[in-house]
Amino acid sequence: MTLPLDALLATMRVWRGSVDSVACPAVSTGWPKLDAALGSVGWPLGTLIELLVPTAGAGELSLLLPALKTLADAGEGAHTRWLVWVSPPHVVYPPALQQAGIAAEHILLVDAVSLNDRLWAIEQSLRTRSCLAVLAWVDTVDDRWLRRLKLAAADSVALLVLCRPVAQQVQPSPASVRMVLSPTMQGLDVHVIKRKDRGALWIRDALLG
Repeated sequence: MTLPLDALLATMRVWRGSVDSVACPAVSTGWPKLDAALGSVGWPLGTLIELLVPTAGAGELSLLLPALKTLADAGEGAHTRWLVWVSPPHVVYPPALQQAGIAAEHILLVDAVSLNDRLWAIEQSLRTRSCLAVLAWVDTVDDRWLRRLKLAAADSVALLVLCRPVAQQVQPSPASVRMVLSPTMQGLDVHVIKRKDRGALWIRDALLG
């Protein structure tokens, strides 16, 4: 059974930040151990999430697919709500999306070459308030732009995920959640290096195996 997005968010448990008491909606990651690591609520919506990867296509999309499916199911209705992908590193394969339960017509691909064009596309996608999620691959981004995108995400209450090189781990970031992904023979190691009200955490051989 599918639910309107507002109804879905209303039924979810929320994550309360340490700065204020405003409730933050969230969507399950689809991975119980990761949900537990993020306070049993999953990916927070309306904020900035960073996945730091050794190379583009290191498992970030597979990690996000369950949440993207949940959002796509909840967003079905008279008005199309998009899952926007900005400059994905590989050609999108519709049969793989279908197998994951995501209809290709929910996906809006934006092919932006320059960093400025990518950042502009991310911000404008969020500002339309017609997106369920924005997933983008970017490299070096200054703090001003990161905060700008975080504010745009808060205004849209969308899932915003930036996939960035693991070398950017040393750069301070306003992201609410930051994690390093490490592919292994068993699946995917996840090192959560930033999460609200909690310390860092390793999840070893727990995901995608």
